[in-house]
Amino acid sequence: MHRTRKATASRTSQAARSLSLALLAAAVALTGCQRGSSNAPAPSTTGPGGCPAVQAEARAAVARAEQSETAWTGPTTGPSAVSGRTIVFVAQTMTNPGVAGVAHGLREAARVIGWQVRVIDGGGSPAGIQAAMGEAVALRPSGIVIGGFDPGSTSQQVAAAGAAGIPLVGWHAVAAPGPSRRPPLFTNVTTRVEDVAGISAQWIIAHSGGRAGVVLFTDASVPFAKRKSDLIRAKLATCAGVRLLAYENIPIPDASSRTPREVASLLARFPGAWTHSVAINDLYFADAAPAFRAAGRKGTGPPFNIGAGDGDPSAFQRINSGQYQSATVPEPLTQQGWQIVDEFNRAFSGRPASGYVAPTHVSTAANSAGATSWDPPGYREAYRRIWGR
Repeated sequence: MHRTRKATASRTSQAARSLSLALLAAAVALTGCQRGSSNAPAPSTTGPGGCPAVQAEARAAVARAEQSETAWTGPTTGPSAVSGRTIVFVAQTMTNPGVAGVAHGLREAARVIGWQVRVIDGGGSPAGIQAAMGEAVALRPSGIVIGGFDPGSTSQQVAAAGAAGIPLVGWHAVAAPGPSRRPPLFTNVTTRVEDVAGISAQWIIAHSGGRAGVVLFTDASVPFAKRKSDLIRAKLATCAGVRLLAYENIPIPDASSRTPREVASLLARFPGAWTHSVAINDLYFADAAPAFRAAGRKGTGPPFNIGAGDGDPSAFQRINSGQYQSATVPEPLTQQGWQIVDEFNRAFSGRPASGYVAPTHVSTAANSAGATSWDPPGYREAYRRIWGR
């Protein structure tokens, strides 16, 4: 798709080449995203002067997001702890650091409230996730967590859980936070994807001064991730000086094997134009680092890389040590594990979901103070007071 063609002096052949590239780009757009496909747009003209108004808005938004939360803004009231419950966490894949981080927080909170937790790993494949959900329902637990995958891919198991009266709480299961009727989730715990996507793109606009060549990494097989990357593209497009060089669709379970060679190819295709990257998950940059290193690129960029989630410890380590990642928009993973426990406790008590959505944050080497996670203060004490634990 991206073979270099020898230029000729003929105006006719130049016109034919331009028409061919345009038709090819249109065909790619019409075919949509398939598993593991890559969509690199044809070169487009960028504005000569960047985007001053958009830059100013981006700088202000990033400055707000880089501030550390100083007070807990979540729930402070709710039902006291219900005892003797068992929760099954069905993971899309435990190789996804975000999923693993939430599972850790869930276990930590469950120990405090006095519940049992079992984690079943779907292994990242549709068949594996369906089998994991089937196993979870068969265990007849008090509640099941949909951990980072589309409930629609396990519709039969979701229906079986409903028939058995087992409440479901999602983590990144659907696009929006809060309760969901279709699929039937008591609530979905996540940051707002619009906010995460928007601030990721704004960080690139602000950091680049409105002039950037960007590569976007996503997993289009996950609806939540696909929507996030679509929103990032849309926000980047608001700045005329920012050009999307490539849209790389690499499923998360394939990231470790696919990302290094894709990055090597991108470096060959865009040796000078590639200034920034954004990925729907930090793990892509862990897998990209060997290719950057082999190409002799400095760890501090360019390209300057930002992860639009999830803010796992390895991402913070790369950021703090200047190793091929400049920033992340982290989820407060441990806090979200605690929130899942609190949401189940509300469900078991016949109370509505809390409605809490964690605020968006940007972590860099300058504001992380050497931390290896985004762990806002106050939530443990607040939930303990609510539960009476």
